[in-house]
Amino acid sequence: MKVGLCYSRIRKDEKLLLGELRERGHEVTKVDVRRQRFGLEEPPEAMAAADVLVDRCLATSRSKYVTRFADAYGIPVVNGAETARVCADKVENSLALAEAGVPTPTTEVAFTTDAALETVEDFGYPCVLKPVVGSWGRLMAKLDSRSAAEAVLEHKETLGHYEHKVFYVQEFVEKPGRDIRVVATDGEPVAAMVRSSDHWLTNAAKGAETAAFELDETARDLVARASDAVGGGLLGVDLMEVGGSHSDLQTSSGESEGDRSAPSKRAGSDATREKTDPRDGVDEDGGPAGYTVHEVNHTVEFKALNDAVDTDVPARVVDWLETVPEVRA
Repeated sequence: MKVGLCYSRIRKDEKLLLGELRERGHEVTKVDVRRQRFGLEEPPEAMAAADVLVDRCLATSRSKYVTRFADAYGIPVVNGAETARVCADKVENSLALAEAGVPTPTTEVAFTTDAALETVEDFGYPCVLKPVVGSWGRLMAKLDSRSAAEAVLEHKETLGHYEHKVFYVQEFVEKPGRDIRVVATDGEPVAAMVRSSDHWLTNAAKGAETAAFELDETARDLVARASDAVGGGLLGVDLMEVGGSHSDLQTSSGESEGDRSAPSKRAGSDATREKTDPRDGVDEDGGPAGYTVHEVNHTVEFKALNDAVDTDVPARVVDWLETVPEVRA
């Protein structure tokens, strides 16, 4: 199999993939997208002979366009352009999950600071303001008061780029000091880990501790549904354990899931959120009481996962990649 790996920087994740592909005798071409010229009809020479392309671009803009060009050239690409488009934008991501009936945190979007502040006040404190495009927990803000909200909203308004004029406000989900990252191929989990931290952000990129996690059937079902919602492929599905005061999980029919529902996600214009147990989200045995899917990632990093679990993650990924040219041809 001829594989074109599209990249702008080779990280440990890419090295793991390259090593596994070459060990199996596949012909691999590294395609530095910074050096390519993309015509409307013919692919760059470095991509032309590939049976499958693997998008590992760091920059969202490059990822979106490289995958779109690959689709136009008729070259199978992981992940496809539609998956990249949906996953690269948190608004699109949330809409796709909600439309598919996948439990996801309550979210609202506003286009002015006044409307955003009204949304924040309606959610109550704390709540979370996120950039619509971004990764590794960058530029995310936990808003604990009106004064903090006013300051952050003003800063975003003056940053200049149009994306900062889209105010993506999300409920603050009480979780047990950790979240769950699942790497999946077309909805089938490869491996999962928890990322734990004393900080409210539990990204591995921000220093969270990692450990292997055994998915139950509920989580596996949500991973499959979340994958389908964004178009499938090689994905990182992020879940949080919920089930306490502010979860109010919804089924695909819109009904609350029994004991795991909460009175309301809205705390009122002047209220702060009710204090909850720091282990909110786990049951009396320490297992998850329920889940919410807060994001699906299309250029998923897996080096931390590979270190945390017994599964050979790059080997499992390549097992799946070997099926892609035939399936997507």
